Amino acid sequence: MNNDEIYVTGAGVVSAIGMGKAATLDALINQRTGVAPIRYLRTSHTDIPVGEVKYSNDELREMLQIPPSEAFIRSSLLAIPAVREALTQARLDDRSPLRVAFLSGITVGGMDQAEQMYSDFLENDSKNSYIELNDCGACTEQIAGFIGGFRMVSTVVTACSSSANTIMMGVDMLRSGRADVVVAGGTECLSRYHVNGFNTLMILDREMCKPFDRDRAGINLGEGAGYLTLEPAESAVRRGVAPIGRIAGYCNVCDAYHPTASSPDGLGPYLAMKGAIENAGLKPEDIDYINAHGTGTPNNDLTEGLAAMKLFGDSVPPLSSLKAYTGHTTSAAGSFEAVVSLLAIERNFLPANMNFRNRIAEHNFVPVTDSAPSRPVRRVLSNSFGFGGNDSAIVLSGV
Repeated sequence: MNNDEIYVTGAGVVSAIGMGKAATLDALINQRTGVAPIRYLRTSHTDIPVGEVKYSNDELREMLQIPPSEAFIRSSLLAIPAVREALTQARLDDRSPLRVAFLSGITVGGMDQAEQMYSDFLENDSKNSYIELNDCGACTEQIAGFIGGFRMVSTVVTACSSSANTIMMGVDMLRSGRADVVVAGGTECLSRYHVNGFNTLMILDREMCKPFDRDRAGINLGEGAGYLTLEPAESAVRRGVAPIGRIAGYCNVCDAYHPTASSPDGLGPYLAMKGAIENAGLKPEDIDYINAHGTGTPNNDLTEGLAAMKLFGDSVPPLSSLKAYTGHTTSAAGSFEAVVSLLAIERNFLPANMNFRNRIAEHNFVPVTDSAPSRPVRRVLSNSFGFGGNDSAIVLSGV
């Protein structure tokens, strides 16, 4: 056993396709989307399909036994069940003597409530508790405070690569001895600010998004949470906890080409994927599946595909995007998709790329349409690319 090996001993997810790994797996296997017309978000943009978690804030509060008098933002309400699932599987609770760190990625923070309470804040100053929760770090602190037992708390904000970067940070902390166990991931809820911002960029699809399709037209936004419990192999063996996977390698780069677009040749994604594979001590041919960022925008899907072709040549591994199932969960995407990557390894299946019809002319591959793999799924490359060219890739493997 290599003491540098970092095992995943627990995982939890919440998204538009369900709460928990079992519901998520069922939706993926049966190719059931959670993208639908807006139901819970208060907005005039009712023509925009999104991936909303199918619970109101009041229903989530009741589920978590949080009284209405306590100020809670939706991002925290979505995260807590996912964190609990990850801790429960790892057989940890707030009484653990271990130094457990909590790392959470987010971008919108408490904007969903702050934007509703702002007028009240200006007029009679009675909703300050919600205004104070607007800060991204406040969300992480709220989740950690509710769960309890964490010795360290930190927030990562790098847009759509945020939660992938918490996983990398967590591995670094464990290898340097700064923590015994790390719960890493991210959460994000929809807000008017969120929807209006992406709408201003003119990259929202008014229909179901079509990742890696010739006729793709943009993003469907989504919300959700995903968290992984990470610990050194020696710790998992000592505690008698069965690992569900391993973080084999990772890489983060920044091409800084444009505030919201990838470089035309896919340099950032290429360097991130190449670096993650090399960090894992592997070769490109060792990758069995690519869980692509695949947002459905003309720019991302073209350049991510070109980057894969540059790295893998004429042998691009099976590749698919999850965005047509959940919408783009932005800061939560990297960790949510890392959990799905582990499910693909455990169950030996490939999530189908929904809504694909026609190959992109510049690509020498088509995405996965058949979930039955031609060989065992042992190593998955999971991509997460953020605004500003903050690009991350993680190699997950079986144990």
